[in-house]
Amino acid sequence: MGNNVTYKILKAHLMEGSLIEGDPIGIHIDQTLTQDATGTMAYLQFETLGLDKVRNELAVSYIDHNTTQIGFENADDHKYLQSVAARKGVVLSRPGNGICHQVHLERFGAPGKTSLGSDSHTPTGGGLGMIAIGAGGLDVALAMAGVPYSIVCPKVIEIRLSGKLRPFCTAKDVILTVLKRFGVKGNVNSVFEYTGSGIASLSIPERATICNMGTECGVTTSVFPSDSVTKAFLEKQSRGECYREIRPDDDAVYDDLFEIDLSKVVPMAACPHSPGNVVPVSEIAGMKVDQILIGSCTNSSYADLYKTSRILENKTVNKCLSLGIAPGSRDVLAAIAADGSLGRLIKCGARILESACGFCIGNGCSPSSKGVSLRTNNRNFEGRSGTKDAQVYLVSPETAAVSAITGVLTDPTACGLEDIAVPERGKRKYDDSMLIFPDSYAEKPEIFRGPNIGNPPQSPALDSKLEGPVCIKLGDKITTDHIMPAGQRLKYRSNIPLYSTFVFEGVDPSFSKRCIENKNAGKADFIVAGLSYGQGSSREHAAICPMYLGVRAVLALSIERIHQANLCNFGILPLTFKNKADYDNITQSDVLSIDDAVKQVENGGDILVRNLTKGTQFSMALEASDLQRDMLICGGRLNQIRQNLH
Repeated sequence: MGNNVTYKILKAHLMEGSLIEGDPIGIHIDQTLTQDATGTMAYLQFETLGLDKVRNELAVSYIDHNTTQIGFENADDHKYLQSVAARKGVVLSRPGNGICHQVHLERFGAPGKTSLGSDSHTPTGGGLGMIAIGAGGLDVALAMAGVPYSIVCPKVIEIRLSGKLRPFCTAKDVILTVLKRFGVKGNVNSVFEYTGSGIASLSIPERATICNMGTECGVTTSVFPSDSVTKAFLEKQSRGECYREIRPDDDAVYDDLFEIDLSKVVPMAACPHSPGNVVPVSEIAGMKVDQILIGSCTNSSYADLYKTSRILENKTVNKCLSLGIAPGSRDVLAAIAADGSLGRLIKCGARILESACGFCIGNGCSPSSKGVSLRTNNRNFEGRSGTKDAQVYLVSPETAAVSAITGVLTDPTACGLEDIAVPERGKRKYDDSMLIFPDSYAEKPEIFRGPNIGNPPQSPALDSKLEGPVCIKLGDKITTDHIMPAGQRLKYRSNIPLYSTFVFEGVDPSFSKRCIENKNAGKADFIVAGLSYGQGSSREHAAICPMYLGVRAVLALSIERIHQANLCNFGILPLTFKNKADYDNITQSDVLSIDDAVKQVENGGDILVRNLTKGTQFSMALEASDLQRDMLICGGRLNQIRQNLH
C-alpha cells in the first residue's frame, strides 16, 4: 500500500506516535512564521522558556497585519518584534515587505518541509508541496524551541482535478467549489490533497490560493504535489536548490474522493456571512456594489494584479463604487510598477493600498452602512470588515475587476472579453533588503518593551471543583472574530488585561464585566455555544483573554481544531455535547458544576456536568489527547513544559 504526499511528509517528520488515522502524533517543525497581530505574544511566550535562540531550522517574523499606526501601540510592538528577533535568531520581514504567506511562498517555502504559523492561512505553503499548518502562538513558540507539534493523525481526502480552467474561471472559483461541497464545519482532522492531470495547468500562486482557503473548511491543511511547475517557480525565484519532487505513490490510499473537472468550473461567490455560503456568480449577478477590494494573502499575486489591470485598461472605475488594490508583496508591487500594470490601475481610478493584510482583518477600508463589498480575500464573517451590517461577498480578482467597471456584480465569462495571457517572468535576483537576518547585527540590541506590552498571563491549575454561571449562551458558527474583535482593537493584543475587556464586544458588551465579577467572587465562568465554535482566525487571544477573565470551560456542540488546541493550551476545558437536548436545556445564567474535575480529566473519559439551576446532569465529551489532558490539569501548556526544556 503506497503513501500519499501528506503521509510521506508526515512520516519524514514523525517524532511521536504512529501514522494511524485518529491517533495523536508529534511532528518536527522545520519552519515557523509569525505575524505581528499574533507574533508579539508568541515571542513573549518564547522568552518565558529561557532559551537563548530558536532551535528550529528557520523562524521568520512578519510585520504585515497592524501596519496602520494610530497611537504608539503598534509601533512599540514592531520595535519589540525587531529587537527580540535579533536576540533570538529570527528573520524579520519589515513593514512594507508584504503579507507573510505571499513572502514566505516567494522566499522561504520549500517542498517536503513542515511549517507552523501563528496565522490560520499558513496552509498557503501547501501550494509548494509543504505540510504547512496554522496554530496558536504558543504552539509556534514551542516549535521554535524544538518541541514536537501535536496533532491528530489526519484522514486524507483526495481532490482529483482534471481538465483545464476556461478564461476568467480561476483558482478562487475552484476553492469556492470545494467550499460549496464540504462547507465550513465537520472537516476537523482532515487534509485536502490535490491530485490528477488538471494540476499541471495550475501555477504555484493558483495552487497557493486553493490551499489558502482550504482553511475555511476547517481542515488541518491542504497540499499539492511538488512537480515540474514547482521546480520552475523556485528556479525563477533563484531558489532552485530548494526543489525536490514529491508525488503520491501510484497505489496511494485516500479516505475520500471529490472530483472536479476544471473545464466545468464557473465564477463563484461566497455570500454573507460565511465562506461556505457559495453560489455561482450568474445566480446573483446584477446586484449593486458599493465597494471592491482586491488583494490579501489569497489573491494578490503578480498574475492576479496583471489580469486586473488589463481588464481595467482604458476604463474608469464606476462612479457608484470605490476600488482598492493591495499587492501581496513588495516584489509584486515592483513587478506591476515595472510592466505598466500599476499605471493602468492608477489611471482607472483604483486606490493603491499598502502591501499588508489591511482590509481583510478590518484594519481600514470598512464599507458604508449596509454596503455591499466584493472582496478577493478569504473571510466574510459578520462584522469582520469593520462594519457590522455590511454585506461582504468573496469573489475572484477577475469577477471583482469587471464588476468595478459595471457597478454591479458581473459574471466575467458573460462579458465577451478576450483571454488575458500573463507575461512569463524570468529568473531574477530577488531584493531581500527588507528582510533583516539575525547575523546582520554587529551588536545585538536590547529587547524593547513599550508600556502596552505585558507578560503572558499565568493560567491557573485545574481546580478540583468548577462551579459558576453560564456567562453567555451562543448559537452556531461563532468565530474568533466574535470572541476577540480585530480591526481597531488589535493594537491591544500585547496588553491582556485591556484587550480582555473587549471579549464578545460585538455580541454582548457586558460579558467581560460579568466574568471578572464572578472570578473575583471565586466562581468559575462557563461559555455555552453551538456548532463550529471558534472557527476562523488562529488568534490564541480568543482563549487567552477568556482565561484571564476566569472562563474555565467551553461547552459546545462542536469546536474547531485550532481553537480547541488553544483552549487546552491555556487551561480551558473544551467540552462537546453528546446530546443536543442538553445544549437546548441550558439557559444563560444557569449555574453549572463539575465535581472532581481533576480526577475526571485524568480518567480519560467523559466529563459529568451538573446543572444546579435545573437540577439535571449530563455527560460531555472531552476530545483531547493524553498530552492535552495533562496540560489541562497543569493549567496550560507553558506550565506543563517549562520545566522540561533545560
